[in-house]
Amino acid sequence: MGETDTIRYDANGLITAVAQDAGTGDVLMVAHMNREALRQTLTTGQAWYWSRSRGRLWRKGEESGHTQRVVGMQVDCDGDALLLRVEQTGPACHTGRRSCFFRTVVAGSGEPAIAPEPGVAEPGVPARPSGPSVRADDGAAGVLNEVAAVLADRRAHPREGSYATRLFADGLARLNEKIMEEAAEVTRAARKETRERLVEETADLWFHSLALLVFLGARPDEVFTELARRRR
Repeated sequence: MGETDTIRYDANGLITAVAQDAGTGDVLMVAHMNREALRQTLTTGQAWYWSRSRGRLWRKGEESGHTQRVVGMQVDCDGDALLLRVEQTGPACHTGRRSCFFRTVVAGSGEPAIAPEPGVAEPGVPARPSGPSVRADDGAAGVLNEVAAVLADRRAHPREGSYATRLFADGLARLNEKIMEEAAEVTRAARKETRERLVEETADLWFHSLALLVFLGARPDEVFTELARRRR
């Protein structure tokens, strides 16, 4: 059977749409379009979808600001699925994660199951988690991405008692102040305190730097890309 030259919608007038990061190739999310959503996307260059739960057309990022600029679109051989290559602003997932595909499927006990996610702690919690250290080849960059995802979730869904929620509520000026304070703590620890204190203060600086990135809609992987560019 050869490919079709017709876009095929299902019985509900919908077609599956997969959003892919145009720069990295990562799959960001899966949604659905109807004819009007597809027309709006092609006309405006912004991703529009049909919400099955709300029963209406919606533009990606219309509330969160996490928009998708469409730089290319392909259809599969059967004509019943679309691939959108997008430039994503902020996280794509409503949980605050960069991609909706952040959970791992495992064999489980007899049936496939979703593996539990590791917890991520925030500064200000008295007890520090214990356990093996994370090596670079174990995915240290993944840890930074996970922390950033938790921060994005706190910003999108404020939680009472959350340090990150309070931090975001105080705004950009307070975030800048905190980073300057934490940077001073790092240099003080380097000059006058122990190696352990240096590590702890550096973690606080990284945390608040991630919070600033999230607040301004930037991602850790953008920083990784810039660091890689400087590598000699």
